[in-house]
Amino acid sequence: MSNMNIVCLDLEGVLVPEIWIAFADATGIPELRRTTRDEPDYDKLMKYRIAILKEHGLGLKEIQDTIAKIDPMPGAKEFLDELRSLTQVIIISDTFTQFAAPLMKKLGMPTIFCNTLEVADNGEITGFKMRIAQSKLSTVKALQSIGYETIASGDSYNDLGMILNSKAGFLFKSTDKIKADYPQLPAFEEYSELLDAIKKAL
Repeated sequence: MSNMNIVCLDLEGVLVPEIWIAFADATGIPELRRTTRDEPDYDKLMKYRIAILKEHGLGLKEIQDTIAKIDPMPGAKEFLDELRSLTQVIIISDTFTQFAAPLMKKLGMPTIFCNTLEVADNGEITGFKMRIAQSKLSTVKALQSIGYETIASGDSYNDLGMILNSKAGFLFKSTDKIKADYPQLPAFEEYSELLDAIKKAL
């Protein structure tokens, strides 16, 4: 088993529920249920979300209040603990540090690479700063450039770059459409199946 592997995992939909869906349900604003499963263009999706928040007078505090009530998916922490006992793991997410921090505590503080929100003094979300363009694919390529082999898993359109460009890549709890469009990618629904597949790839 090589120690030059790094497993790269998506966060939302893989280890924790989708934050924006939870917030849409908490606020009763169905438009906020759109995610990267529905809209591949993340920039467009975030601008759409920020406009809706502004329209309803909602800011960071309201979203953080919802996040405080979100728990990792059943079995996620145990899966992550076991995986981290075998190899290095990085969570690569298009979410924001302001959202992810409380969830990382519940997952045992794994390493996460994500983005940052721009927040006004009154708590209004005014914009967002992406760490780097195509953050998941760019991060995987950067890790490979310093001598690591990557193994990646995620559920959405924005995960496909890192999955397709890794030594091994797996869909996890994905949509029927993505599974049908990428039949060459093994697709799993249970953490035990994903763990077995990653172990074989290590």
